[in-house]
Amino acid sequence: MRGVNRVMLIGNLGKDPDTQHLEGHIAVAKFPLATTETFKDRSGKLISQTEWHTVVLWRGLAELAQKYLHKGSLVYIEGRLRTRSWEDKEGNKKFATEVVGDNLIMLDKRADATHGQHGTTTPHGENIEGFNSADIPPISDTPSQDLPF
Repeated sequence: MRGVNRVMLIGNLGKDPDTQHLEGHIAVAKFPLATTETFKDRSGKLISQTEWHTVVLWRGLAELAQKYLHKGSLVYIEGRLRTRSWEDKEGNKKFATEVVGDNLIMLDKRADATHGQHGTTTPHGENIEGFNSADIPPISDTPSQDLPF
């Protein structure tokens, strides 16, 4: 039987994407993503737990992230887990588990999503990965706190 390695996350970027271009002009972007779960303990006290995930995006998704995402952006990421290992200078074995994204959806409200980190706006109608902004349906105005997940 084949295994399944799927990850679905909704969270906020902890910092701007770090984008690099490898040989052959292949773009790769990396950024921390915070997911926070809130629940009530037995005494009714509200408890929040934040997990940090390292997200890696390749090619077109990396370029999209570089152009439109910034610290604090709310995104949906779908992908798979990948664990890398290496030896540090002292010969100790190190491990890092990353989410390699296959799908990215920007969840910021349209007005927020068009502002870059310096407050500049993207021209209306600019293509995002082949979609005209007029073709992208608006995100509902429901606050994220009301979502069941």
